[in-house]
Amino acid sequence: MAETQHITLRELQRRVKAALEGQFALPVWVSAEISEIKVNYSGHCYLELVEKGGDNGVPTAQARAVVWRSHYPRISGYFEAETGQPLAAGIKILAKVLVSYHELYGFSLQITDIDPSYTLGDMERQRQQTIAQLQQDGVWEMNREVPMPAVVQRIAIVSSVNAAGYQDFCKELDKSPYRFHLTLFDAFMQGEAAEESIVEALCAVADRAEDFDAVVLIRGGGSRSDLNCFNAYRLCAHVAQFPLPILTGIGHDKDTSVADMVAHTALKTPTAVAGWLVERMAGIEGWLDSAALQLHDTTAAAMHASEVRLERLSGELRRLSGELLTRQSLRLEHLAGVLPEAARDFLARQTTRLENAAELIAGRSPERILRLGFAVVRSGGRAVTSVRAVAAGEPIEVEVADGKISATVNAEKIWQKMNR
Repeated sequence: MAETQHITLRELQRRVKAALEGQFALPVWVSAEISEIKVNYSGHCYLELVEKGGDNGVPTAQARAVVWRSHYPRISGYFEAETGQPLAAGIKILAKVLVSYHELYGFSLQITDIDPSYTLGDMERQRQQTIAQLQQDGVWEMNREVPMPAVVQRIAIVSSVNAAGYQDFCKELDKSPYRFHLTLFDAFMQGEAAEESIVEALCAVADRAEDFDAVVLIRGGGSRSDLNCFNAYRLCAHVAQFPLPILTGIGHDKDTSVADMVAHTALKTPTAVAGWLVERMAGIEGWLDSAALQLHDTTAAAMHASEVRLERLSGELRRLSGELLTRQSLRLEHLAGVLPEAARDFLARQTTRLENAAELIAGRSPERILRLGFAVVRSGGRAVTSVRAVAAGEPIEVEVADGKISATVNAEKIWQKMNR
């Protein structure tokens, strides 16, 4: 069997190196995302660069890179000055590289420069994509439409317990004369874990939504790259659709994050958020003072009007009662004047009536009748009104005007008037 032609591994790598160096003799600009970055004690910076594809973000390409210490201070300083953030994992960069291949260490890139404008543009592209998606989903205005309670005292705080911004916020509220009930939901506010941590904190607040009036999302100052999580779609979607009004104080004067845009009220710093809450309470206190003063004035005016009306009615009552008393006095005086005369007339009339009655009675008295020649016949002490009341031989008594006559009945006879 004939021996197969072959080359050694070293020869293969030498040919690969020669081909690469021949093809990429000049530096080339390469876009990639920093997966890992480390500056060792010697001052060299070692990076792991990746390119991700698809919706799941799985790397489709990967390479090692190095920035020698002779270039690193200049490159990193300029990048941070332009972008407001240091070189860090998760950032997309446009790097000027030399391609190299080593027989032992394999393929690698030497970075000689980085264009910060590309990174800024990529961050802005991500920001604009988040804005467009939120608007397309119809949730852009939702949190701003959640009504803010008139009194905001029960506050859920999403921040880091160790953050300077959180401490500044609490100190600012402590200086105010108002009492706030604060509940901290601790979360990472920067770094790769920040987005997930903040979303979990917001979900925990939502589970107790009835316990709070509003949510405060605050952090202290930091690099511009620390704002990336506040431009992420998932976090901003939670803020936009949150059932309570959210106030943000993320701590950047120059940049406005998407989370600021969809939150109910956006302020620059945690201290500014605390000042807004204190000012709102002062406004409510002023409104209550004004309402109390208005109530006092209205009550005083009503009481004064009632007093004036009562005084007017009292005067009217005094006048009417005086007039009534005057009329009654005049009537009494009139009656007092006519009463004696009326009494005399009445007594005279009654006297005349009595005299007439006396004459009538006198005219009809038994004595007068007897004096006219009539007599009263009695038998057994009773008046005899019929001949049948006596019998022959019965003694009777006859009373005349000047005395009585005793007699005996001889006979009895009934006289009848005959009608012809």
